[in-house]
Formats: sequence, structure tokens, C-alpha cells
Amino acid sequence: MDVTTLVDAATESPLARTRRARKIVRMLGELHPDARIALNFDNPLELLVATVLSAQCTDKKVNEVTPTLFAKYRTADDYAAADRAELEAILRPTGFFRAKANSLIGIGAVLVDRFDGIVPPRLGDLVTLPGVGRKTANVVLGHAFDQPGITVDTHVGRLSRRLGLTTNTDPVRVESDLAGLLEQRDYTIASDRIIFHGRRVCHARRPACGVCGIARLCPSFGLGSIASEQAARLVRADVEAAR
Repeated sequence: MDVTTLVDAATESPLARTRRARKIVRMLGELHPDARIALNFDNPLELLVATVLSAQCTDKKVNEVTPTLFAKYRTADDYAAADRAELEAILRPTGFFRAKANSLIGIGAVLVDRFDGIVPPRLGDLVTLPGVGRKTANVVLGHAFDQPGITVDTHVGRLSRRLGLTTNTDPVRVESDLAGLLEQRDYTIASDRIIFHGRRVCHARRPACGVCGIARLCPSFGLGSIASEQAARLVRADVEAAR
């Protein structure tokens, strides 16, 4: 690859950065057409619960636990009235199960007391729920209510900095920077595509630069292996979207 064609984020104009960011999102769509949220859910409450459980836990493990959980707890009232010991036993495989049980019981109680047992479709309301921050709220808004939301998890934060789309480490500031670059309609799918690329190609320790489909748009090209054969071995082809 001719590295002389790579971008220089330090001298890039705001307009050029915006165009590059939007092109990255389009190209990631071609590279990862199956990109979508990896958590299984059938309604807003299930997605809210699954996202809370995904903290410090893999989506795969959450998806292994939630069928049992969702079969037993179907409404906000069910979580509010849950037997703590029984709930913790189900959640144990996800880690930090006591704190997560507290959050789910608290979420159920607040939903019942303030929102008639219904998950509210507003960020300002969602972040008032126990254990729910902007990241979780944006996941729910984007995937359960089809309202554009940028989810800044570890992958989105890492890749946004590597791609020169932000220099910030604070998730709220990263979200703001990306919001200023991307079209609002693409907020949710952009997050999904970046997450997939982070899981499959642009790993934290050993990014597969030599086979990266957006390498020419990345000022960090060369951070990982640039030899095609070696880089190809780093690609996680086993990372798939849920159902």
C-alpha cells in the first residue's frame, strides 16, 4: 500500500474531516454489511436490561443469560418485585451480578413509579434510571426506538481517536465530536459499523492494518502489522452479529 496517500489529521480542514468521516461510515457499511447490535431482544425493556448486563461482560455471555432472565421477568413490575437471591443467581455469569441486580430492581421500580412501567423514548429520562448512562441510553434509543444515537463504547472511542476524528477520551466529548461530523440519520448505524470494525479488524493491541479496508482514510495506518499475510491472520472472522 502506498502510505504516501494517507491522510494527515493534524493539517486536515474541518470540511475535509467531515467528508472523510462520512466516507468512512459508508465504506464500513460495505466492509461489514451485517453490522448490527449483537444483543438479542424483542422489546425496549429487554434491550435496556441486556445493555445494562453487557457492562464488563461479552455480548455473547449476555445472550446466553437473557433467555432465562426474560422468560422469568417480563415487565418492569417483575423486576421491581424480584427476589434478589433468585435474580442474582441468574445474573452471576455476567459478572458484578450484585450491582447489576441492584440496577435491574431499581430500574423496574423507577419505571413503575414514574413511567407507568414503560421504557421512555427520551435520553433525558433514560439517564435517570439506575445504572443507565448516555451509552446505554443511546443504544436503547437507536435500536429500540429508531432515534439516532451515537454509542461510545471502548471500540468507538478507540477507533475515533485512531481515525483522527477526535482527540478526546471522555465519552461525552467523543460523542459530541462525532455528532458534529456525521449525518444524524447515520448515528446509530455508524456506531454499529465502527464497533464491528473494532472487533474484527482494528483491535486494541494488534490492529490488522495491512488488510484494513479503510486504511487509506486512517492517519494511524502502520500502528499494527502492514504485511498482508500477517495482518490477515489477525482478522476475527468469527465475530458475528446476534441472530
